[in-house]
Amino acid sequence: MRRNALCSCDKHSFFVPLRLCVRIFLGALLCFALAAPAAALDHVTFSRDGKTLGVSGRLLVEAQDGGLLMQARDGVLWAIPPDEQTEHTSDAVPFKPFAREEIVKRVLGELPANFRVHQTAHYLIFYDTSSAYAQWCGALFERLYMAFTNFWTRKGFKLVEPEFPLVAIVFADRQSYLRFSRPELGEAAESVVGYYAMNTNRMTMYDLTGVEARGLNGGRSRTSVQINRILSQPNAQRTVATIVHEATHQIAFNCGLHIRLSDCPLWFSEGIAVYFETPDLSSAKGWRGIGSVNRPRLERFYRYLAARPADSLETLIRDDSRFRDPKRSLDAYAETWALTYFLIRQHPKEYVAYLAMLSHKKPLLYDSPDERLDQFRRAFGELKQLDAEFLRYMTRPR
Repeated sequence: MRRNALCSCDKHSFFVPLRLCVRIFLGALLCFALAAPAAALDHVTFSRDGKTLGVSGRLLVEAQDGGLLMQARDGVLWAIPPDEQTEHTSDAVPFKPFAREEIVKRVLGELPANFRVHQTAHYLIFYDTSSAYAQWCGALFERLYMAFTNFWTRKGFKLVEPEFPLVAIVFADRQSYLRFSRPELGEAAESVVGYYAMNTNRMTMYDLTGVEARGLNGGRSRTSVQINRILSQPNAQRTVATIVHEATHQIAFNCGLHIRLSDCPLWFSEGIAVYFETPDLSSAKGWRGIGSVNRPRLERFYRYLAARPADSLETLIRDDSRFRDPKRSLDAYAETWALTYFLIRQHPKEYVAYLAMLSHKKPLLYDSPDERLDQFRRAFGELKQLDAEFLRYMTRPR
């Protein structure tokens, strides 16, 4: 049975090592209808936490009981239950995203007064650290964007240009990052260096050079050369990989690979993120080896094989529980990297067809475990046969 839900706006974050993606888990309603595309711009006034708030934008979902999922003109998603609403009107003005200048003004208004903005072709980087670090982040993200879009275009998947600028917020130090992130993430903020929030569509992180430069001469880096030197060290590679992992999620959810709040299986969305995870900071292009072996993930997968259950592939695909279990999440990430690596290399046409199917899923419609398995089987065949092929391929020397 397909599960239908619309959220009450409580944000529940889940944490697994090396990655955090803030998701809105939606409070159950009996049923809802997707809002039909329309020229109207909806305006909703509502009360929350003793404040009167308003949002104007695109109505994505209207529940049977009147609950709303709205997308504002800056790209932020708002879930508004009926008991909070005080007024709902619409007009004939077509939905149009805010201009960059307006988004810059609004985001700066939410941040401490000393924040500035660095703009690139696709990104707005808000920062209170050095301008050199903001520029380094912008260059890194643009190289990732170029590599990501080129990769999927060559695979035959048609991407779309992001409707909204991709926003990243970079704090100068961990403490200011934690003060900002704790209200959203709770205790999980202590365990991650950055995250992508699906509701706001923003990345948040802090300047890694303040942590990774310990023991080096020169303190905090001020040039791209110094930043690359610090963050190319072996001890820094995993923290950089985390930021790239989250940036990959942001691109995927804005270029048409995934729909925000749709039921895209975590093994699939996380598999793509770990596939692109580690840049080559010595290269001007940054990603010379897309699809090369991710050694930390492979080594973890090899360790997992010693006690891997016979139904491991099925449990990875049928639901997301392994990713949300701290005791099993690292193995789930290792196996999802291995499965993604195998499918893209050995079954590329089937993988892209499966990707296309998932990319058309609508927000807030959830598949049952059996439906997920059926969709996978239709794309790749029976699990038992595929699993045997998968293990033969992944246990070859690499």
